[in-house]
Amino acid sequence: MRPEILYPLFAEIGALKGVGPRVAPLLAKLAGPHVRDVAFLAPHSVIHRVPATVASALEGAVQTFAVTIDAYQPPRNPSQPWRVRTFDGTGFLTLVYFGGMGGRLEAQHPVGARRLVSGKVERFGSEIQVAHPDYLLPVEKADQIPEIEPVYPATAGLPARTVRRIVLDAVARAADLPEWQDPAWLARQAWPSWLEALRRLHSPAVEADFSLQAPHRRRLAYDELLAHQLAMGQRRAVRRAEPTRPIASGRVAEALEAALPFALTGAQRRALADVRRDFASGERMSRLVQGDVGSGKTVVAMLAMADVAEAGGQSALMAPTEILARQHFETLAAPLEAQGIAAVLLTGRDKGAARAEKLRALASGAVQVAVGTHALFQNDVVFHDLRLTVIDEQHRFGVAERQRLQAKGEATHLLAMSATPIPRTLELTVFGDLDVSRIDEKPPGRTPVATRAVPMARIFEVEARLKAAAQSGAQAFWICPLVSESEKTDLAAAERRAAELRARVGAGVGLVHGKMPPAEKDAVMADFAEGRLSVLVATTVVEVGVNVPNATIMVIEQAERFGLAQLHQLRGRVGRGRAESACVLLYDPPLSETGQKRLDVLRRTDDGFQIAETDLELRGGGDPLGLRQSGFPDYVFADPIAHRDLIAAAGDDARLILARDPELTSERGQALRVLQALFDWRPQAAQEAG
Repeated sequence: MRPEILYPLFAEIGALKGVGPRVAPLLAKLAGPHVRDVAFLAPHSVIHRVPATVASALEGAVQTFAVTIDAYQPPRNPSQPWRVRTFDGTGFLTLVYFGGMGGRLEAQHPVGARRLVSGKVERFGSEIQVAHPDYLLPVEKADQIPEIEPVYPATAGLPARTVRRIVLDAVARAADLPEWQDPAWLARQAWPSWLEALRRLHSPAVEADFSLQAPHRRRLAYDELLAHQLAMGQRRAVRRAEPTRPIASGRVAEALEAALPFALTGAQRRALADVRRDFASGERMSRLVQGDVGSGKTVVAMLAMADVAEAGGQSALMAPTEILARQHFETLAAPLEAQGIAAVLLTGRDKGAARAEKLRALASGAVQVAVGTHALFQNDVVFHDLRLTVIDEQHRFGVAERQRLQAKGEATHLLAMSATPIPRTLELTVFGDLDVSRIDEKPPGRTPVATRAVPMARIFEVEARLKAAAQSGAQAFWICPLVSESEKTDLAAAERRAAELRARVGAGVGLVHGKMPPAEKDAVMADFAEGRLSVLVATTVVEVGVNVPNATIMVIEQAERFGLAQLHQLRGRVGRGRAESACVLLYDPPLSETGQKRLDVLRRTDDGFQIAETDLELRGGGDPLGLRQSGFPDYVFADPIAHRDLIAAAGDDARLILARDPELTSERGQALRVLQALFDWRPQAAQEAG
């Protein structure tokens, strides 16, 4: 139940002044369906209106002038504007209005009237003018022109100033909520109350108030982070409270490991030990194994599956695409079956009698391991005793999909795998409800990828070398960048590059892009994986995680457009075999200082975690690591980069609160329940969000 004190904030937006049937859908699209969503709609910039005289007017600046209306100059024809000449004692300022507004203006602002005018200054020949001023008011209404004015998002039919008026009405409906922050922490940070912070967000007194580091912005960010950390902590506690049958490590996994053609790295052993501790605890495991592409996460999962099979249970590994599922199956099936553990591949392609046979084997327990795609959680898939679910790149699945697979067993263990390195400072926000194991060592035999940056002007040299490599049997990826907001433009650029490479390199050039049907995309990628294509051209929207040991060249076009972590992940697609591999970063000179540092870092190191931390330092804001694609929460106030120092503090605070008051029944606990409801970060909401 939502606390009663929040009812006004969770009213429908139609309750706000001026929000009728026409405005409501526009506002809902901009902010959301509730009054709270509108109150949380932060301005995206500020206008600083500087008082000025016409003599000191600065072109391009937003300035405010005290003038006298001198004359009206009507247009000669309807396509021309009305011009209003004004004078302030130092010079003439012309106000320009399109759309036949002259008669109404003259009635409201007669010749000789003293007025304040504010807007963007322009020069038109020798004239200084303001087109459609933001404000034109009698001088006694000076208080209606803010010196610092927040600017809100707008949409067609809903201008920014109208949005601001509605936002202020929404803020006025917010109650002074009970304080949920620790008083000592609040005093140390010198933060205002929650309500004062919200008001300051929308009524900045100085430009510094707009900074993400302003006390009121940090207060709102911390509130949101704490609500999220509490929800994830509660979710974790609920899962741990659900008992499950302990699983011991046994001889089968020992024999399986001994039969591997390589020794596990220290990091793999540590990750496996973490999993086995969870198995033995009698509590449900919720663990993420994080590591670079090719670091050996799947081997850890395979050994865990062997433990489960020896204990009489079943495991399911779900991958986001059919080609990745097939790749996992090819890695796992033979070693498992050599130890008497039957595995089956289940994808959308399975039909009729073949599918029915696989389903019978899973339902009877004859098969201990299922590898597949979304096909694994369909209603007709029944397991005999599912005890472990392994999710590859879990952010690629909706929460409901992951839960549907887990629900096919009782108190199933969850082992998630991610190849997107997340900096330690951000781990809590993405994986706060999971235990994290890091595989930060490369497996033996991996050849370092030689990385070099080449200007785009030398693309013909790169193509010539690519042709020679292809003729000698090598394979290459060629990645095209996101060049515009138009998918059609991006696709056309990729198609042109593929056609050019076919002309210069040879016929064995394939193209994959986001608009292709999944089956067609899988077919092209399978052709590449099986050596029927020499070069795979791909747009950045395509997951190119297919394992092709024979692929030894990665060309990334206009590499300066990519994030550092993204470049590292793309580079990780080559160097998977024993042959020497190369990554060519084509760039458009001149490089910015940040762009130069980014390419230098890639040349110096192949440690994904170090690269992720450096990316964080270089970018300093926005979405540097593609985090939105990595399961990152959709925060309203908290910026993961600007507020990263608050993340660990919120995590520590949440752990301390839940250790002392797990049911949130104390006075502060009750206030924290209000906080969670305010942000919708309650345990069930955390479950729904990730």
